[in-house]
Amino acid sequence: MKYKIEGDLLQTLEIKLDPGESVYTESGGMAWMQGAVDMKTSARGGVMASLGRKLAGESIFMTTYTAGGSGGMIVFTPEAPGKVILKELATGESIICQKDSFMVAQSSVKLEIYFQKKLGAGLFGGEGFILQKVTGPGAVFMEIPGDVRTYTLQANETMRVDPGHIAMFEPTISYDIEMVKGVTNVLFGGEGLFLANLRGPGTIWLQSMPISNLARKLAKYIPMAKSN
Repeated sequence: MKYKIEGDLLQTLEIKLDPGESVYTESGGMAWMQGAVDMKTSARGGVMASLGRKLAGESIFMTTYTAGGSGGMIVFTPEAPGKVILKELATGESIICQKDSFMVAQSSVKLEIYFQKKLGAGLFGGEGFILQKVTGPGAVFMEIPGDVRTYTLQANETMRVDPGHIAMFEPTISYDIEMVKGVTNVLFGGEGLFLANLRGPGTIWLQSMPISNLARKLAKYIPMAKSN
């Protein structure tokens, strides 16, 4: 499999498959394709796995693309302005991601839901109890709104983050929620009541534009229907 990510604000992911190679994505994730590529849409992994994907922000049905003949080319595009991030996962290696960030992966990669274990992180962590967990072996591409900054935290080193800006983190990262201190900060700070406390060791990926922020900004310019 060969791939190419092009563009800055609205990126495209081009994947070239050799005969017999395959990748899968959520239903409707493909933009265009060329060559001998077979499409097969199914409830990948069965009913329970499908319901889990729905809770994690993906579609119930997934589409697998398999190249035949002399191979083929497929192009995928993200749903919002941002970055396409590649993670090459070893056997058993996992990454935890925000909901709806999965884009496309090799067929050997497992996609499942991930529940926050701590009550505070689940209730106030921006993405709720349910995140996504992808496990190797294989390559997985994630779509992250906005630009992405990567930090590697040492053991017990912490980063306090507005929860909506958390894109991905390694399973070794401890994720908890703390309340913003100070009455004036809570009332007038404009950053919400809670911050996420990420503690190392491990790598974190932070996004510059939570999709919820973009939605609120665009909502100001959408005319509201007038009631009679």
